[in-house]
Amino acid sequence: MEEVRKAWENFILTGQLDVAKVRKEIGESWLRCYKNKVDPVSEHTLPLISREKIESIKKKKAGLLKLAVPLMQKLYALVAGSGFIVVLTDENGYILEALGDSDIISKIDELLVPGTCWAEEFAGTNAIGTVIKMGKPLQVSGPEHYCSFLHGWTCSGAPIRGENGELIGVLDISGPSALTHIHTLGMVVATAEAIMSNMRIEKKNWELKVVNKQMQDVFINMSDGVIFLERDGRIGHANPAAEKIFKKGSSALKGSFIGDLITFPREVADALEKGEMREHSDIEVTVKNSHEDINCIASTIMVRNEKGEITGTLMIINPVKRIKKLVNRFSGAHATFSFEDIIGKDPRFLEAVKIARMAANTNSNILLQGESGTGKELFAQAIHNASSRCNEPFIAVNCGAIPRELLGSELFGYVEGAFTGACKGGRPGKFELASGGTLFLDEIGEMPLGKQVALLRAIQEKEITRLGDDKVIPVDVRIICATNKDLYQEVMKGNFRQDLYYRLNVISIILPPLRERIADIPLLFYHFLEDMSKKIGIKVPEVDKEVFAYLSSYSWPGNVRELHNVVERILNITGGERITVSHLPEEITGFPLERKIGKTMGTLYDLKPMLSVEQERQRHKRNREGEEYRVLLSLLAKHGGNITRVAQEMQVSRNTVYRKLKKYGILL
Repeated sequence: MEEVRKAWENFILTGQLDVAKVRKEIGESWLRCYKNKVDPVSEHTLPLISREKIESIKKKKAGLLKLAVPLMQKLYALVAGSGFIVVLTDENGYILEALGDSDIISKIDELLVPGTCWAEEFAGTNAIGTVIKMGKPLQVSGPEHYCSFLHGWTCSGAPIRGENGELIGVLDISGPSALTHIHTLGMVVATAEAIMSNMRIEKKNWELKVVNKQMQDVFINMSDGVIFLERDGRIGHANPAAEKIFKKGSSALKGSFIGDLITFPREVADALEKGEMREHSDIEVTVKNSHEDINCIASTIMVRNEKGEITGTLMIINPVKRIKKLVNRFSGAHATFSFEDIIGKDPRFLEAVKIARMAANTNSNILLQGESGTGKELFAQAIHNASSRCNEPFIAVNCGAIPRELLGSELFGYVEGAFTGACKGGRPGKFELASGGTLFLDEIGEMPLGKQVALLRAIQEKEITRLGDDKVIPVDVRIICATNKDLYQEVMKGNFRQDLYYRLNVISIILPPLRERIADIPLLFYHFLEDMSKKIGIKVPEVDKEVFAYLSSYSWPGNVRELHNVVERILNITGGERITVSHLPEEITGFPLERKIGKTMGTLYDLKPMLSVEQERQRHKRNREGEEYRVLLSLLAKHGGNITRVAQEMQVSRNTVYRKLKKYGILL
């Protein structure tokens, strides 16, 4: 130390460093202090920040203080009474906590007050400030301190680092230089390591608490029923969703044997009785609670410890009804149209809409009758969406499009092995999928007589049995049927069961064909035109009035569906240009009058050869009337329905025009 003292004096006087007598770390620190113009000989009053600022720093360092102070107390206990003090600072050298003998503390109290800064720029070379600069442990003794007021001290400091290796503080132990011992630094380093180890443990514990809390939240709040089974098959824990399924609280379920609460398939039940629970995916089970039996889908996962030993089983259960609702929701099994989507002002059509709106408020079965393309499924969806079942599935089945051999399995489902080609695990039928909602049976008149019996039973009993199974499944379904046939006539012919007809025909709604809704043609045309133009991204084109004369004189065998297709075709052809007669399909412009006018006229173009005189006369008469009808429609369109101007152009009286309108069934 004497040689170090002489080297210090020489450095202070000359600025020359004797590297042979001074340790490298100390020499580098002296040079920094010299460069920073630290006063080495004056009595130092170190910078002290305000109480508010140091309290703010201590609040930010609360985690460090919580773990460091107890270990500082243990370290101080080893040196108590020897004149040593234990100090903790932050990464900038501000004292956070100091422990020491009261007599020593009182002598240098102004240097140990929390908030005092021991950075090298102010206190010169010392174990706190220099450790901050170096980033590694250091012991500074006697004249190794750059400032003379510290030459009577020895101090040993070690850095404390955070989880990312960043410096967050310094632990220091200082005392009389005469008591310098190399092991002192080892004690400080060991204590700093213990603090950092506790910080890592604290972080891991906090992470485990967070994960545990998250897992608890998932367990409690997940919509699936979850049960933890002990190795003997008894319930250890159950989440609220499982309690809801079983209609029992967790305390009531705990300790219950799972086989007493759930009916498993034979293979699973036998293994469970032997205490051999295995992993299974999506098996159908029946939960038996005090209120009802609930069909569920269950999956089991074996729980193992770190040695790979089975400690229990995790079972996840879901009511089949809930799963089916999700499947229906994402597979498109829902109604998209409402009564607002139904366009028309024809009196007969509006009457059908009125009946449908009233029917929506009931659970009665509905029979929709009308030609193909009149909007039967549109009505069915609107009825469903206006009913109390609007949030439940809407399942549509085309009875005419399914082979008669598969219709039964399509409607009622089947179990595994029911027939060759049956899917593994079986499959639910449309009745099950529609349970709680609406089952729309389109083209019901095409259903084979043999399947009508099963359908009648399902509707009457409100329960079905899958093909190949004997288990009865309750279903709650509202039936809406549609047909383009006269179903009563089919009953008279023996093609349709009378009892099923009366079961389905509780509320009958007849949809008129488009040829009997002439006034609705322009309305529908413009509706489709605007809708498609918007989708294509073009401006709605103008339409020649003569176009509507042709549209109104066409028979529309495909009804509204055909009109929709015609509008789509026109838009693709015109690309947004003005729509004229030339854009209409040939079947409309080539034979515009080939239709029935009112109820009295027959086909206007009769192409049969070898006509009699009377037949020829009638044919000419129909041609004249057809031409007159076309001219009348054209003039009405031209003059916007102004009867006076039509009469003037036809050179007849207004009364004559009205008689002709009545004759041809033209409504204004």
